[in-house]
Amino acid sequence: MSQDPREKHEKPPQPSQRQEPPGLEAEMDPRPDYGEKSYRGSGKLEGKSAVITGGDSGIGRAVALAFAREGADVLISYLSEESDARETARVVEASGRKCVTVAGDISEEAHCKSIIDRAVKEFGKVDILVNNAAFQMSRDDISEISTEEFDRTIKTNLYAMFWLTKEAVPHMPRGGAVINTSSIQADNPSPELLPYAMTKAAIQNFTGGLAQMLGKEGIRANCVAPGPIWTPLIPATMPEEKVKSFGKNVALGRAGQPAELAPAFVLLASSDASYMSGATVAVTGGKPLI
Repeated sequence: MSQDPREKHEKPPQPSQRQEPPGLEAEMDPRPDYGEKSYRGSGKLEGKSAVITGGDSGIGRAVALAFAREGADVLISYLSEESDARETARVVEASGRKCVTVAGDISEEAHCKSIIDRAVKEFGKVDILVNNAAFQMSRDDISEISTEEFDRTIKTNLYAMFWLTKEAVPHMPRGGAVINTSSIQADNPSPELLPYAMTKAAIQNFTGGLAQMLGKEGIRANCVAPGPIWTPLIPATMPEEKVKSFGKNVALGRAGQPAELAPAFVLLASSDASYMSGATVAVTGGKPLI
């Protein structure tokens, strides 16, 4: 009898570890589960094309794989993590779909425009836009947050979402979907993630307004709000002792895996969610968003 893929997540917390930002999935211990052995598609996104920021690793990689196995071609954007991006491209292409990789900094408006231009050139349209890439740093006191770091957080998490959405919408057919990655931090902010948590609340607000703005075009906009998910952002931006205990404060007592988040993105991208817009889908391991 084969093991339920979810059973392997029931294990002791990850050991303490540290990486330099932005972090590499290939260097994490343990490696995150992005669904390569467990995700089974059923044609929910057949013939669709998707743009996914931060698609090289973590949540973005899991979403790219799930979308591909549901029948979509994908473009993944990433900062500079070439080895991780190659792995995402490998699993997408092994699923029989096209994967376009675009490196660069989404905190620059011109680069965001180039991402959408490339997607339109490759696919002729953008059915799904997943604004997933984010920047955070952990600081114990507001005096430790430089203006440069504050600007980088806002430009990566908010400006890029605005620029990419603005460029993508004219190329979205009716039935298109914008999916933004918010966070449990939007409703339950951790003080050490002050700028990051602020941007995640803004993402939810932006999504609610965008859903109303785009409704007449037949385009939906929704959020996914993850709880603690084991991605390269964690060892790259948090102190080692916090990495070791990461995820222990939720009801399920552990960090989630990217593979456990991908189905929420598939739902919001597919016609199964045809009457869902302006919503936030929480995937938090039992920590409520109220």
